[in-house]
Amino acid sequence: MDRLHSMKVFAKVVEQGSFVRAAEIMSLSNAVVTRYIVDLENHLGTRLLNRSTRRLSLTESGQAFLERVRHILPEIEEAEAIVAMATKKPGGTLSLYSHVGFGQGQLGKLLADYSAAYPDVVLDVSISERAMDLVEEGMDIGFFSSLQKFDASMVVRKVGVAEVVLCASPSYLEKHGAPQTPDELSRHACLNFSHEHLRHYWHVRTEEGVRDIPITSQVVSNSALLLRDFALAGMGITMRPSFSLGDDLRCGKLRRVLADFDMGQVSVMMAYPSRRLLSAKVRSFVDFISERFPHPETDPWV
Repeated sequence: MDRLHSMKVFAKVVEQGSFVRAAEIMSLSNAVVTRYIVDLENHLGTRLLNRSTRRLSLTESGQAFLERVRHILPEIEEAEAIVAMATKKPGGTLSLYSHVGFGQGQLGKLLADYSAAYPDVVLDVSISERAMDLVEEGMDIGFFSSLQKFDASMVVRKVGVAEVVLCASPSYLEKHGAPQTPDELSRHACLNFSHEHLRHYWHVRTEEGVRDIPITSQVVSNSALLLRDFALAGMGITMRPSFSLGDDLRCGKLRRVLADFDMGQVSVMMAYPSRRLLSAKVRSFVDFISERFPHPETDPWV
């Protein structure tokens, strides 16, 4: 039995004072309307209506039930209307997750542009090195790097492939010179992310294969934002995925060094729990990112 529909039929029968008129208004047959009322009474274990060939009247239980139904049905209709509206016009709160490098390096400008286009959407952004479980933590969309592990059941779209670049500020390079070969990195101050395997060696792909170049870490941090600030301040050379450097490479605040050498790549993926029945806010954001990054196999940040 569809209990909700039975309640609607019951309320309509009482409103019209007639099974026949209720059936006409709801485009149902008299037999179907009767069946809904009988099933509802059987479910509740009590008679709701006294009925004769000429008139209907509510029983005491029917009157009490009708009062509750008249409160419940408008709230359900309002809830249905809110949900239906959410599937048509972007609005409400859009909860986003991003890993630190992409979040701090790129999301500021992207989300400002999205918010200008969709002002009715409230953005709730969480940035963490920990790969969040979107379903468990109630997130709508997440940005993950290829270095993270995340639920393979997610719907995933690649945003771009970031080169891992070596870079430093013009002031540092003017004072210390730019390294011309990977081996020269050993004589420079290096600004390093705090993964243990990167503290003492940087990996460089050469024609002979991958080489481990010994380095001296001037600063070690788990903050991509701090390493970027230290590089801008002229403290040394940093090795970062291009997406974590904002627009610093394009505008010349940081300059690449050893650009001819392959330091590796890191992909950025956008993920969300399901493509079925997407809300308007999620669909609008997915479309927004897809339009901004139409060539996901390239690096849009260098």
